[in-house]
Amino acid sequence: MSISVVYWSGTGNTQAMAEAVAEGIKAAGQEAELQEVGNADAKTVAEEAAFALGCPAMGAEVLEESEMEPFVEELESYVSGKKILLFGSYGWGDGEWMRDWADRMKNAGAQLIREEGIIANEAPEDDVLEELKEAGKELAE
Repeated sequence: MSISVVYWSGTGNTQAMAEAVAEGIKAAGQEAELQEVGNADAKTVAEEAAFALGCPAMGAEVLEESEMEPFVEELESYVSGKKILLFGSYGWGDGEWMRDWADRMKNAGAQLIREEGIIANEAPEDDVLEELKEAGKELAE
């Protein structure tokens, strides 16, 4: 069974992060399904035991509102007991959107691979990409 890596990316930074997660999943011998959120089905993703979600900080440190937020909202009632990795890039602030998102998923019963998610300021540096690959491997275990 493949592990979904669902993301929304405006400039390509979060997409690069998603690709690193997928690489880690494949390195651990599992299939990874990279999907832009507009093409992903929340109910299908919810059937998986583990998956990754990526979204950059938008506006006043919130999730992207037209596609990602509705997707996360629909998924929220299904995440209890699931292993989830959250990631995304930001251009300002201190990562508040990710802490809020992580708290929201934990409150819904999800087990997060990284308590605070993995964030990158603008384009992800090599150390962040390595961490994403590692987290992808853990997700696949």
